[in-house]
Amino acid sequence: MPRHFLRVLLSAFVLLPLFTVPAIGRSERMVAEKIEWTWEVTPDHPQADLPSVLLVGDSITRNYYPAVAEDLAGKANVYLFSSSISIGDPRLVAELKQFFVMEHTRFRVIHFNNGMHGWGFSEAEYKAGFPALVRELRRAQPAAKLIWANTTPVRKDNPDGATNARVTARNEIADAIVKQDRIPLDDQYAVIHQHPDMYNDDVHPNEKASAIQARQAADMIAKLL
Repeated sequence: MPRHFLRVLLSAFVLLPLFTVPAIGRSERMVAEKIEWTWEVTPDHPQADLPSVLLVGDSITRNYYPAVAEDLAGKANVYLFSSSISIGDPRLVAELKQFFVMEHTRFRVIHFNNGMHGWGFSEAEYKAGFPALVRELRRAQPAAKLIWANTTPVRKDNPDGATNARVTARNEIADAIVKQDRIPLDDQYAVIHQHPDMYNDDVHPNEKASAIQARQAADMIAKLL
């Protein structure tokens, strides 16, 4: 079986809306959600003669990861790092640093997304924190080719969380940054926008939609292998 690492935080600390932690990049604060988690998956038996690919994202990425791994079987070893931690929170870069040390793997392609969590951060903080994520990916994996996957729309706005207006605002911020950095865009927003009936809940696309997402992601990754 692939190795799975799951970290879930449920403690009295989540009653506090704001923490201050040492700065990494430009962010100096941490906004805790009620449930926080990190999920990592490695292949059963990575093949030494194949390149390795990493998917970075949240639970939506985690849902389409198995189909990406299946689509790229025989072409690449596919790894996953998914987390509820948002851009703007210094823990994201810190946990990625730990992940790269733990895996000790050279990745040919990194397909990354972040934007569906951290609604306690403003879009200005999201913009300020985004370059730190790109810098860490390039620092840890200087030979990797990057693909940015934008954030998918929600079926129903949550005034205390994800809304389509905020998703769109974050996508516009991220898209401008990656375009300037010449990082190709995997337009996952467009995929789900075309299938508004394919949701499991107000946020997560269903299995059929995840398969479509995976196919698009795998096609883009394969071209860069």
